[in-house]
Amino acid sequence: MSISKINSNITTRILKNKTLLKGLEKISDHGTSFTAGTSLVMSLTVRPLAIFSTPDTEKENKQYAAANSICSGLIKFGMVEAIALPIETAVKKIDKNPSKFLKESTVKNLSNTPETLAKSRSYKLITQVIKLSTGLFTAIPKSMLTIALIPILMDKLFFRRKKSSDENIQNQHPLNSDKQKSLNFTGNISEKLTKGLSKIIDNEQVQKLAKKYENKDKDIAKHITAGTDILLTSSFAYQTSKSKDIKENRKKALIYNNIIATGITILGGYGIDNLIKNKTGKFIEKFKQINAGDAKLPKYIEGINILRPAIIFAAIYYGILPIFSTYLAEKIDKFIEKRNPKNSIN
Repeated sequence: MSISKINSNITTRILKNKTLLKGLEKISDHGTSFTAGTSLVMSLTVRPLAIFSTPDTEKENKQYAAANSICSGLIKFGMVEAIALPIETAVKKIDKNPSKFLKESTVKNLSNTPETLAKSRSYKLITQVIKLSTGLFTAIPKSMLTIALIPILMDKLFFRRKKSSDENIQNQHPLNSDKQKSLNFTGNISEKLTKGLSKIIDNEQVQKLAKKYENKDKDIAKHITAGTDILLTSSFAYQTSKSKDIKENRKKALIYNNIIATGITILGGYGIDNLIKNKTGKFIEKFKQINAGDAKLPKYIEGINILRPAIIFAAIYYGILPIFSTYLAEKIDKFIEKRNPKNSIN
């Protein structure tokens, strides 16, 4: 047997591996959860280690940047999961039984039959946007909670100051009993959510947009991730500037750190993703050929298109940039203070 034939057989076995295919299917079904989970792991480990490795940078600036990374990862994962999982479950219900939840005209417009709807690029684009938009919708509240948690984490991890007994009591009881409200939900929330999302898919304008941009479906995860990062960083900068619990002389460095990291991540992420996407075009075609008879092939491809930018953006933001952005943010802060000594805050 020739070497090329052996390599071909190995490639076929790898690309038809059940674990690989199941993983891609899971990523397709839970794209937002996968992205949030990736961010959580990186923000708790790689990014803090990189930040503390930054040379010639004040220790407390490193501590604030690390605390921001940890808080951001935890809150993002918690908030996204609380919202993303129900939405992902609802979309899966529609996938399995479109005739029950969607209008007949919708099915005909996006596909020929209910059985082929899940393979329709227009339908996949709509549902992918719905699932991935969870991070976008939670960006502002996430930044607010992150800012609120940073001072607490600074106290717990870095022992910046001791709390008084009154503060401890207040933290143990953040809400007075008369202000606490029970969250008793009635009815079938899952069913209501599924019907609500079905109305979005049934909207004729949404369908027109989906059909117009259906060939751009492989880039939608990248665009939504970038949009979410921009909104999150903008909100974070505003909330940081208004915070009463973060030291005034640490605010600017923290804001610059986030802006620099986000800007370079987006620019670098798009560049690297476009390069890799062009280079892996043959791989995708090979993957399609090998799994051509698999009914879940569209989900596998969607999973690849979510996986690729998620890994690239995470590697840049959490692994490569922290040292650079932390160092540069402090230098910019000190440069501006020297140029405007009257506006500097000690």
